[in-house]
Amino acid sequence: MKFFKLAIFSTLLLCLPTSFAIAQKNQQPNIVFLFADDAGYADFGFHGSKIMKTPNLDKLAQQGVLFSQAYVTDPTCGPSRAGIITGKYQQKFGFEENNVPGYMSKNSAKDGNEMGVPVEEITMGEYLQQLGYATAYYGKWHLGGADKFHPTKNGFDEFYGFRGGARSFFPYTEKNKPHDDLNYLERGFGHYKEHEGYLTDVLAEDAVDFIERKTKKGQPFFAFVSFNAVHTPMEATEEDLAQFPELTGDRKIVAAMTLALDRASGLIMDKLKELGIEDNTIVVFSNDNGGPTDKNASDNAPYSGTKSNHLEGGLRVPFIVKWPAKFKANTTYQYPVMTLDLLPTFYAAGGGDTTKLKAVDGVNLIPYVTGENANRPHEIMYWKKDVRATIRVGDWKLIRFPDRPAELYYVPNDIKEVNNLAAQYPEKVKSMFKQLFAWESTLERPRWLLQRKFENYDIERMDKYRWGKLDAKSRNNELSVN
Repeated sequence: MKFFKLAIFSTLLLCLPTSFAIAQKNQQPNIVFLFADDAGYADFGFHGSKIMKTPNLDKLAQQGVLFSQAYVTDPTCGPSRAGIITGKYQQKFGFEENNVPGYMSKNSAKDGNEMGVPVEEITMGEYLQQLGYATAYYGKWHLGGADKFHPTKNGFDEFYGFRGGARSFFPYTEKNKPHDDLNYLERGFGHYKEHEGYLTDVLAEDAVDFIERKTKKGQPFFAFVSFNAVHTPMEATEEDLAQFPELTGDRKIVAAMTLALDRASGLIMDKLKELGIEDNTIVVFSNDNGGPTDKNASDNAPYSGTKSNHLEGGLRVPFIVKWPAKFKANTTYQYPVMTLDLLPTFYAAGGGDTTKLKAVDGVNLIPYVTGENANRPHEIMYWKKDVRATIRVGDWKLIRFPDRPAELYYVPNDIKEVNNLAAQYPEKVKSMFKQLFAWESTLERPRWLLQRKFENYDIERMDKYRWGKLDAKSRNNELSVN
């Protein structure tokens, strides 16, 4: 009888999904980072949108932790990504600009090939490779076009995407070429071949293939899925556009693009569940900067500002982390965090000793989310581009301008940043200026030639911008720091 029971038990074990055995063997969590491009803060159901259709990401928010005060390190694509990939303020290695005027050829929209994260910096992918992770990067890179900056030379075993900053969602042809060769689709190193179909879907399908292959091998994996949705060009499929008959113009297109982004994210998350590895996988969703409301019809409500400026609408982004093994579902984390926290968090989750990380500014968020540490992850946060800079100390935020007095806001009571308290608290302004100067003294000079003219700003027009009384073209010109 004992032998009979043992035989039945052995048979049942053989019938269990392969992924179950793998999960037992592999205690390191898998990591999937779903990363959007230029999305508006308000353009998700989990942030209250009644227009956008994001059921998969809404479900992720219900199953994970929603961070109500998540910030990027810069309100533009390249520097923000540089901060994420290194876990450092990118100004520390001179990556302060995005598409630097004067560095590029005259009247050119091309990205400079040499504008990249210095190769001596250790990337998120390299740190996770040290822990035994298989790593892959999908989609938009935008961290240097030269070969030395290529993802496969900087921490990623596999790459399927494009090196530049923006490209079509549909395949390029001989008649329809990109404005920059860096935006051709590439598999691995230097193997260029355009896709079939809509790129947002294709990137997710390729990521699913990677996940399946590594799961079968029993190797922990890190998939960085860097969608170029919903960045311009404004392109969507007819099927997705048809889902929003009540909308028109770019608002209709961005809604369709967001729907595709949600569908692609859902495809990946469904595969994790199908393989039986959902509980042992960290899934993160975030975005690279605030939405450029005048360019892709995104919506950053309830915050003022857009991509390229230091108001909350330019810096605050959606941020969800799901980790069933560690984090309580359907919860909200209230204290400010930054996307540079992802690197040390991933490293710690994978079993790494964060004290061995090389001079990172991010922190491991795990003890903060679980409640082991009740303090703020960051008491002070910084942003800087040229003379313009911003510092947040606790809940106070100071914005320094190149052409007029600084502005001071108490964020909890003034999320739209319309009540400037600088005149009421001159000592606080002075103290925060000193803290900002002290931080700036630790930074590298920007690595690329700057050719910028600061025009005289009209304060009255700036106020009109705040209240949405300027046309789209004027708004873009008024507060742009890019």
